[in-house]
Amino acid sequence: MIDRLLLLYPPGYRAAYGPEIADTYREMTAGVRRTARLREGADLAAHALRVRFGLGSADPLGRFLARAAPFALAAAAASEGIRLTARYTSIAAAPISGWSWLRSMDGVDALGLLFSLLVCVGAIVALTGRWTVGAAAVVCGLSGTAVLAVCVGWLFGDRVVFPLLALLTVAVVLACPPDLRPGTGASAAAGAMAGVAWLPAIAVDAGVVGRVSTDYGAWPLLVLTGTGIVLALRARSSGLREMAVMAVAAPPFVAHAYVFAWHDVRPVAVMVLALPAAAAFTVAIARVRRPG
Repeated sequence: MIDRLLLLYPPGYRAAYGPEIADTYREMTAGVRRTARLREGADLAAHALRVRFGLGSADPLGRFLARAAPFALAAAAASEGIRLTARYTSIAAAPISGWSWLRSMDGVDALGLLFSLLVCVGAIVALTGRWTVGAAAVVCGLSGTAVLAVCVGWLFGDRVVFPLLALLTVAVVLACPPDLRPGTGASAAAGAMAGVAWLPAIAVDAGVVGRVSTDYGAWPLLVLTGTGIVLALRARSSGLREMAVMAVAAPPFVAHAYVFAWHDVRPVAVMVLALPAAAAFTVAIARVRRPG
């Protein structure tokens, strides 16, 4: 087994460290159960793929994805939270009781509700300190939602764009190096972004704000863009890195806008243009601040 796992490493890395890795693996798995060997093998395979694709904590891409991961989680939680809030509001306004409504749900709707809850709860758990457990819940929730969308057209019948964007977020979360978990500052910023993106949906659906459309497809993307601007201004940077992070974290909000635009790509494309426009703005601010 170890010989096959070593093939996942790049040739140069395998030549330099292969014997040492093999010896360590054999020592750790000697006399242990099969499940433990499989777990060690899975960890080794994940490390090999990180080395091969430059996703380690010492690699620029790995460090970049570590910055994007908390915001990707937060965006997924906010978009699912908006959907759950709208569902709860419709239940509260229905003439039947909540329990009667729950009993009348079919299996697909029940699974969709469960997956949305997994994403929301998992993101909260991850951003409050238990990253591994919370990220695993988010990955399961998003993957389940993508499968539902592909298999049965769940969520307005889209079988391509929505699941693809969900799986992109899964990839970002899984690619975060295990030794570069988000700090409290990044987690707090991501949580604040999610709250600001989610809160208006509650106010509108509850009737607190009148004469406002409940279509908030654009609002979460604007909040994400504003978050990038704030982070760039606080860091006194050009903003290109911050906006790139927000772009990588944007797929849940792009999917949300696409669904609420009834699968019309044109308004979504206009919304997405806010990110490069914000990058141009922060670059201009950085040049103004730069001493001549």
